[in-house]
Amino acid sequence: MNILQNVLPKIGLSKVSQFDRIHKIPVCRILPNPSQPRKFFDSNETLRLADSIRIHGILQPLCVRKPVSTEPPECFEGMYELIAGERRLRAAKLLGLTEVPCIIIEADSLRSAELAIIENLQREDLNIFEEASAISALITLYGLTQEEVAAKLSASQSYVANKLRLLRFDEYEQNMIVEKHLTERHARALLRIADLKMRRAALETIVERGYNVADTEGFVAKLIEDTSAEKPKRKSRAALVKDIRLFYNTLDRAVDIMKCAGINASARKRDLGDTYEITVTIPKCTEE
Repeated sequence: MNILQNVLPKIGLSKVSQFDRIHKIPVCRILPNPSQPRKFFDSNETLRLADSIRIHGILQPLCVRKPVSTEPPECFEGMYELIAGERRLRAAKLLGLTEVPCIIIEADSLRSAELAIIENLQREDLNIFEEASAISALITLYGLTQEEVAAKLSASQSYVANKLRLLRFDEYEQNMIVEKHLTERHARALLRIADLKMRRAALETIVERGYNVADTEGFVAKLIEDTSAEKPKRKSRAALVKDIRLFYNTLDRAVDIMKCAGINASARKRDLGDTYEITVTIPKCTEE
């Protein structure tokens, strides 16, 4: 079995055509992939990969395609667009290599984006928010449903839905989760908190205290329980206000009844801030 039969299935290609043989392509003729889902590249990882390539060479070819553009074809004459192998290309440039082994495949923009995501997911090179953003891009840019994306990634629809939920975090939260090396389970536990300010405060506490996943889940559950316990109190206060108004109405009716009976009664209500003051004045009966 040749190297292509090993490599192509890993990036979602099962057949080897006459165009899929390995080519040596100058690195200066390889354009970046505009659909590259990975935004952060660890310089130490790139250095380690470069050292491995220096010793062993590039063991897995990069995947490229002919670029598709609205520009005149001559602008990209002899150029290729990278589909998969960003880290290998960066490491090769770092070593000063002038050319790299590549497989040239036929792929449209959608297929190129799919393969870039699949390669990164299989290598676990993406952080959880890069994964979520890449999946979201497939849906928004190419009009795919969650089910269609799941099928292309050989995943379940719930897997896709859970990834997309991570985009509810704002940029500050995403950066903190990535920088502090929290896991996706940490993040999903935090998503149970809908209020942004409360969630940020919880995230900062979790980072400060070094909570593991179990600690985080327990901490979030306690926060939600405490918040829920406050709601009945607010309801009881509302009910109390309603009861006070009912008492006012009852008192006013009693004063009206006394007036109808010829008793010049009156009621006065004052709001003193923390309390209400109600004064009912009933004159004494005068004997004739």
